[in-house]
Amino acid sequence: MEIKKIRQFGEMVKFSHSIFALPFALASLMIASQGHPPFRILFLMVLAMVALRTGAMAFNRWVDADIDAKNPRTAVRHIPQNILSKQSVLITSIFCGILFVILCTQINTLAFQLSPIALSAAYGYSLAKRFTSLSHIILGCVLGMSPIGAWVAMRGEVAFIPVLLGIAVTLWVAGFDLIYATQDYDFDKQSGLHSMVVALGISKALLLARLFHLITLLLLLAFGILNHFGWTYFITLSVIAGLFLYEHSLVSDKDLSKVNAAFFNVNGIISILFFVGVWISLPHPQ
Repeated sequence: MEIKKIRQFGEMVKFSHSIFALPFALASLMIASQGHPPFRILFLMVLAMVALRTGAMAFNRWVDADIDAKNPRTAVRHIPQNILSKQSVLITSIFCGILFVILCTQINTLAFQLSPIALSAAYGYSLAKRFTSLSHIILGCVLGMSPIGAWVAMRGEVAFIPVLLGIAVTLWVAGFDLIYATQDYDFDKQSGLHSMVVALGISKALLLARLFHLITLLLLLAFGILNHFGWTYFITLSVIAGLFLYEHSLVSDKDLSKVNAAFFNVNGIISILFFVGVWISLPHPQ
């Protein structure tokens, strides 16, 4: 029974979606440590990321439970279907938030000092669509904090390189979240919820997503140049560019049937490819 509950919680918080931010955090950690991160820092960083993401997603499901129940696309989620109780989900969210802060205290002083900012952003995102169309950017910023947090964990400072990567991640996430949000255009508009898709319409929102991803590529190009990466990184980046083109070819304002493939499958591959490109480009012991 306990194993079943754990599996249900994993499904509810979309644990598999950790693949989006984690490779970028690991890439930042590898660069900050010159390819040799201490196991203790690596372990604490990954655990803190998992705790924060799990807590924030649980809070999202708890605070959005009534909205999810009314939306045909989300009515099958765990709380509307009474698979998990609102109380248990809220308790999980609070526990994970506390665990995140405790883990940050074990990393270094700056990580602990910045933990309330990360916590507020990650949990606050769930409320954004109630009052602003910039919820996609806010979500992007939440994931964009991951490479900055990894750098802080390793070096105890904030630097330009991880901030540049964080901005790239922010725009990458905002772009694919715009694509994902097209599914809820009618419901959000009728319910008075805010998004750039509602504000701009599906067609213009998809164009904005393309612009965000173009800027993302340019930032990742600059990231590779500043880090003096070799040709393998830029070959990987060219493959990522091809995946962006493929992602945007899957959706249009006239056909949204492949949104999930564009959202999860393609972007999951992009994040892993980026990490591989960085890892190969770092110096390794002979």
